[in-house]
Amino acid sequence: MADDDVGGEKLRDRITRQGEDALGKLAQDLLDNPLVTGAISRAFDARERAVSAQETAMNALNLPSAADLERLTRRLRSVSQRLEGIEDGVDRLDRRFGEVARTAQPPDERLATIEAQLSKLSLEVAHLSRGLDVEPTHQPREQQRLEVDAKSSPAAKRKAKPRKQAGAKQG
Repeated sequence: MADDDVGGEKLRDRITRQGEDALGKLAQDLLDNPLVTGAISRAFDARERAVSAQETAMNALNLPSAADLERLTRRLRSVSQRLEGIEDGVDRLDRRFGEVARTAQPPDERLATIEAQLSKLSLEVAHLSRGLDVEPTHQPREQQRLEVDAKSSPAAKRKAKPRKQAGAKQG
């Protein structure tokens, strides 16, 4: 029985292969035939002329063609997708503004909070400085700031002298 199945499959494969070969040869013979090729070519040309005539008639009647409707449909889908993206962005912004509005304090409350924190920090700094109990170190004379009277300062005198000399040289 297994031999019959194997023999049947071989026969079927051989018949299938012969049928495919015959169809391929027939198709090739038809394509090689100038009469058939010319007929197919004329049929395609007639189809193109009919489509062109139909589009011309549709344009004359101010009616959209199938191609016009397809282009319009694609554009409408594109605009729809862009609009959905914009709507999503607006929704995100709306949620974000809502979160900010819920968490934000009015300016008066914020100033009061800042002032309270500053006073707390100044108290802590004062407490720390009392806890250190260290007197400031004596600075060397070179690093000290000296208060100098502007009228009798040597720099002021130096500035005054060049002006007199410059006037004498020019004259």
